[in-house]
Amino acid sequence: MAVVEEEVSGGVGHIVLNRPEALNSLNGAMIDGIRAALDAWREDDSVASVLVTSGSPRAFCAGGDIKAIRQAVVDGDHDAGPQYFAAEYDLDELIANYPKPYIAVIEAAAFGGGLGISIHGSIRVVTENAVLAMPETAIGFVPDVGSSYFLSRLPGRVGRYLALTGTRITGPDALALGLATHFCPSDAVNDLKADILAGTDIHEALGRHTTSPSTELSFDAEAVAAVFEKESLVDIIDALECDTPWSRTTKTQLATLSPTSLMATDALIARGADSTLRECLDRELRMATWIITEPDFAEGVRAVLVDKDRTPQWKPLVLEMVRPEAFQQLL
Repeated sequence: MAVVEEEVSGGVGHIVLNRPEALNSLNGAMIDGIRAALDAWREDDSVASVLVTSGSPRAFCAGGDIKAIRQAVVDGDHDAGPQYFAAEYDLDELIANYPKPYIAVIEAAAFGGGLGISIHGSIRVVTENAVLAMPETAIGFVPDVGSSYFLSRLPGRVGRYLALTGTRITGPDALALGLATHFCPSDAVNDLKADILAGTDIHEALGRHTTSPSTELSFDAEAVAAVFEKESLVDIIDALECDTPWSRTTKTQLATLSPTSLMATDALIARGADSTLRECLDRELRMATWIITEPDFAEGVRAVLVDKDRTPQWKPLVLEMVRPEAFQQLL
């Protein structure tokens, strides 16, 4: 069974992510398959646009194949990770610069690498069942796939909040923040896809099936802005001393995450705000190449994705013991 299925219908190149047993986590074969289809259709006049969907109701794409990267690190293969990330990030850049409309339909979970193959597209459709996140700080890694570019540009320091905490947002959240371009109710999404694949004008199909949900965010944007505008991570944690449900939840959340990942992530987001996408991707590649050799990566992936005991033993244990000079030259 192909992990990426592709066909042309109604002048639309259709890519279906088809690795359901792994929630469509991107392995090398999927990256290569998506790339091959996009390269083939780029100059093909019979293909006017590209539609990307999932063959699984459980996920659009749950991220990169991080367990395989961890195993390569544990086995002493120091080339597999950088090669994988370089290919993945080049695909993200291709999508961002694709000369034809690239439509991603997110009906379920889109985490990490799943955002790389959707958010960079020109049209991003979400439903009420969509859940989006960059959860890398929980596994001793850093938000990547160009997220230091698109998160750093969100209003009210929301991007810094999402990058550091890994907080999950809803489809309507994504639309309100500009991460998505359209909202389609789940009971209409199959009709939307069918219309597009039948050759209906994209904008006509979108106009027929998409709606405008509430713009109220699922989190306290004012509290996020007030806290995450602080200069340092220590200042952010101090600002969370105010006794509200959100501040207590956020402080507890940050306390469970890799201090090294938090420090490196904050530096990436700060630099991303005034960088091009390519500069962000190159910086993320340098950071990813470094951080997967740090103890927290193997330990974090073990705790969250392998043993699933969710009790990682971070080294170091607290922010104050992280050495920023270990990654400063990578920025």
